[in-house]
Amino acid sequence: MPQAAAAIAVDDTVTPRQGEVLDAVLALLLEGRDGLTMTAVARRASCSKETLYKWFGDRDGLLTATVRWQASKVRAGNWDRQHLDADALAESLEAFAANWLAVISSKTSVALNRVAVAHAASGRSDLGRIVLENGRFAIGERLKPLLEAAREAGLIAFDDTEAAFRTFFGLVGRDVQIRLLLGDSITLSKAEIAADAARATRQFLTLFGAGRPAPRNRSN
Repeated sequence: MPQAAAAIAVDDTVTPRQGEVLDAVLALLLEGRDGLTMTAVARRASCSKETLYKWFGDRDGLLTATVRWQASKVRAGNWDRQHLDADALAESLEAFAANWLAVISSKTSVALNRVAVAHAASGRSDLGRIVLENGRFAIGERLKPLLEAAREAGLIAFDDTEAAFRTFFGLVGRDVQIRLLLGDSITLSKAEIAADAARATRQFLTLFGAGRPAPRNRSN
C-alpha cells in the first residue's frame, strides 16, 4: 500500500473531480457498503486507486475528506462583523440551522452516521472519531465566530461560547437526528426546515438576547 499522504484539509480546495469521488463514497455508504474499500471507491468513481492515494492519502484520509465534504454544506450565512445587527444575526443563524437540518436529514448523512456509530461501538475503525472531529466539532467552530461577534456587538450575552453553541445546536436538532438514526421515517420539507430554523433562532435569541426582544418571525 502506498505511504499515506496528507488528506485534503480545506473544503474549498476540493476540485469538481474530487467532489465526484467523495460523492461516490457517500453513494456506497448509502447502499450499505459498510466494508468500504479503496478498490470499491475507485471502481464506482471510475478512477485508479493510485489517484485516490495521491489525493487522500489512505482510507481514513478519504473518509475524513468525505465527512468534511458533507459538513461543508453547513454554513452560517454571510455576515459582516462590522455591520452585524439583530436582523443580520437572525438571518445568519437561520441559514445555519436550515443548512444543518437539511444535511442531517439527508439519506447520505444518516447512512454515514449509522456506519460511524457502529464502528465507534466496535472499535473497527476511526470513523466515529473522524465524523465527530470533522462533522460536529468542525461545524461548531464555523458558527462560534458569529456568536462571539454578536456578543461583541451587544446583541446576545453569554459566558461560554461552547455552551451557547450547544444550546443553539440542541434547539435546532431536537430529537431529529437520533430518530433518523434509529429508523424513524421523518421527512422534512423545505418549508418545515425553514420553519424549524426560524423557531430555533427565536428561542435562542430569547434565551441569550441581552435584554432585547427576539426578532420578528420573517418566515410568515
